[in-house]
Amino acid sequence: MKSCSALVFFFAVATAHASQDKAVVDFIQSEMRERQIPGLQIAVIAHGKPVLSRMLGAASIQYGVPVTADSVFSINSATKSFTGVAVMQLAEQGKIDLQAPASRYLAGLPESWQGITVTQLLTHTSGLPDIIDPATSNLLPGGADAAWKAVQALPMESAPGQRFSYNQTNYVVLEKIIALLSGEPFLQFIQRKQFDPVGMPHSGFGDSRDVVKNKANSYRLGPDGKTLNNVIEDFPLYTRAGAGINSNVQDLSKWIVALQRGRLLKPASLRQLWAPTSFADASPAPWALGWPAIRRGEHRAVAGIGGARSAFYVYPDDDLAVIILTNLAGAQPEQLIDAVAGFYVPALKQLNSSGGGYALYRLRQEIARSGYGDLGRKLQQVMTQYAVSRPSQNALNSWGYRLLARHETKPAVAVLDLAVRLYPDDANAHDSLGEAYAADQATALAIRHYRRALELDPQNTNAAERLKALER
Repeated sequence: MKSCSALVFFFAVATAHASQDKAVVDFIQSEMRERQIPGLQIAVIAHGKPVLSRMLGAASIQYGVPVTADSVFSINSATKSFTGVAVMQLAEQGKIDLQAPASRYLAGLPESWQGITVTQLLTHTSGLPDIIDPATSNLLPGGADAAWKAVQALPMESAPGQRFSYNQTNYVVLEKIIALLSGEPFLQFIQRKQFDPVGMPHSGFGDSRDVVKNKANSYRLGPDGKTLNNVIEDFPLYTRAGAGINSNVQDLSKWIVALQRGRLLKPASLRQLWAPTSFADASPAPWALGWPAIRRGEHRAVAGIGGARSAFYVYPDDDLAVIILTNLAGAQPEQLIDAVAGFYVPALKQLNSSGGGYALYRLRQEIARSGYGDLGRKLQQVMTQYAVSRPSQNALNSWGYRLLARHETKPAVAVLDLAVRLYPDDANAHDSLGEAYAADQATALAIRHYRRALELDPQNTNAAERLKALER
C-alpha cells in the first residue's frame, strides 16, 4: 500500500501536469480564435514520449466533422524534411555523396547546373531558377515534361552557394536522384524506408485529386478576412519530394521519436542532417539538410514548415518536439511553437525567435480589457510580468495584416506602428505601416513610411509603386 506522502506527491504532480496542459490548450484555443483556424491537432513530445496530444475544432466545416485522432492534414512543404532523411539514408548506404555535384547522378543537366551539389539542393542555395511561375504560383505551363524542359532553359538566379532562394526546382531534381539511386519510385522509397518502419498508417501522399481517408478539408480566408474558402491542393507527382504528404500528429510524433532514437538514421547522420549549413563564403545559411534551421546555439531548433498551415519543431538539445497541424492556409502555426515549447522549457519563453507568440497572446488579453492605446507600454508590462521576449517583426506584421484583412484599420495601424517602434530600421515594417495608413486614408503618413521603406531597401518595388499612386 502506498504511503500517504507518496499519494500526495502523485496527485501534486498530476495536478501540475493538468494545469500545464490546460495553459497550453488555452493558449492554442485563443490563437485559433485570433487566426480563425477551423481545426487543429497539437502534440508535444518530451524525452521520447508524448506528453500532450489534443484534437481541436472542425476537420470539415461543410460536413460538420470534428477533428479526431484519425484526421489527417496536409503538411505541404514540411515534406522536404522527409526528403532530407531519404537523402541521408542513401548516404549511409554509400550511394550518394552530399558534397558531390548532382550531375554525377543525373545525366543531361544543363551546363550551368553541373557544379551544383546535393547539399545546395537540400538547402536552397543552388541558384537554380524556379519551376513555379511567379505570375501564377503554378508550375510553368505545358505539363510536367514541358515545365521541366522550360526551367532548364531559364538563366541561373545566382552562382551556386552564394545566396538562399527557396524554390521547388531543387526538390524536383532531388526526387529524380532519389528514384534513380534507390531503384524505385520516390513515393515507394519513402513508404518503405520511413512510413513502414516507423508504423505510420495514417500517412501518405495525395492532393485534391486523390481520395485520402479522414482528410481534413483545406481552407483559406477570403479577401474580407472572415469568410473561409476551400483550397484546391495540387501536388503533381514529380514535385512530391517538395510537398504532398498528408499525416497527423500521432504518426509524426512516432517519426520524430524514431529519428531521435536512431531507428531511421545513425546518430552521426542525424547530427549531420540537423546541422545548419553555410554559404560558399562560410557565412551561415538558413537551412540544415531539408530542414529550416530555426535557431543556432543555445536551445537550437530545426523544423518542418509547410503552406503556412502545418509545422513541427525539434529541439535536439532539449529532447523536445512540438507539432501543430491546421487546415487553414496562412494560419502560420510556426509562430506559436516556441511559445508552446516554453511551457516545457521555460528558457524558450525568453527566446521566442520564431514569433514571440506568448507575448502577443498576453498583449491581446490586455487589449481586450483596455483597448489598443499605448501598446508599447502594455507590451513592456507583459514582457516584464511573464518574463517573455518581445515579439518578432514578422509576428507583429502578420497580426497587423489579419486586422487589415478584417477592415479593422485603426487597430492595424496601432499594431504596425508598434512594429516600427520596435524595429525602426526594418524596411518591411515601414512598408506595412504605410499600407495601414493608406487604408485608414492617412495619405501623408502613408507616404512618409513608404519613403522610409525605400530608403532602407531601394529594391522594395511595392513601396515604389504605392508611392507613385499616392503622390499623383
